[in-house]
Amino acid sequence: MAEAPILEVKNLRVEAGGIAILSDVSFSVNKGETVLVIGPNGSGKTTLFRALIGVTPYTGEITWAEGTAFGYVPQKIDLERDLPITVEEFFKLKSRKGATFSEEAAEEALRDVGLKPEDAGKGISTLSSGEFQRVLIAWAILRHPQVLLFDEPTASIDIAGQATIYELLHELQDSHGLTLILISHDLSIVYRYATQVLCLNRRQICYGAPREVLGAVEAGLLLH
Repeated sequence: MAEAPILEVKNLRVEAGGIAILSDVSFSVNKGETVLVIGPNGSGKTTLFRALIGVTPYTGEITWAEGTAFGYVPQKIDLERDLPITVEEFFKLKSRKGATFSEEAAEEALRDVGLKPEDAGKGISTLSSGEFQRVLIAWAILRHPQVLLFDEPTASIDIAGQATIYELLHELQDSHGLTLILISHDLSIVYRYATQVLCLNRRQICYGAPREVLGAVEAGLLLH
């Protein structure tokens, strides 16, 4: 018997001020998949993520498999980079309410993203954009989630570092058994990793295999 999806979404609708930001969105994600969410600015991609993690009201159904934990890396984080705090203090600041902080877990997460345990003592203002992105990923995997949601993984990284971040996510997926759900505009890199692609433009336009969906996108048949 086939394993149940790790995430199932049915007839999702999100409104703001009586206006639909998302409507008629239905899809399922299997364990271990890499799902790419694409669409123009204002299409509801980030709103979808906020609904999935439970911080935006919605109608319809969002069903996570029992016991599923997720990590979330937003495109923008409400934190001034010049604050005089260390990486370790950032982890403590961002730890879930009531959760016990573990230095050992933080060091393990830093190693997992290609940083050194001693980087925990660095000030966040001294980190490059690429290093800070890795810190955000380390924070997201700190409590060993099964699913990682990532809004624009390479938005703040120079071109040279973009492929490296995707490679890191792919390595983490293999080593941690992660299911990845990514928002991205980087179609060339995603061809290498995505198993499913979700197209949004305030409603669901398509959901399917990358070559079929992205071929239609590049032909100008979707997302207009």
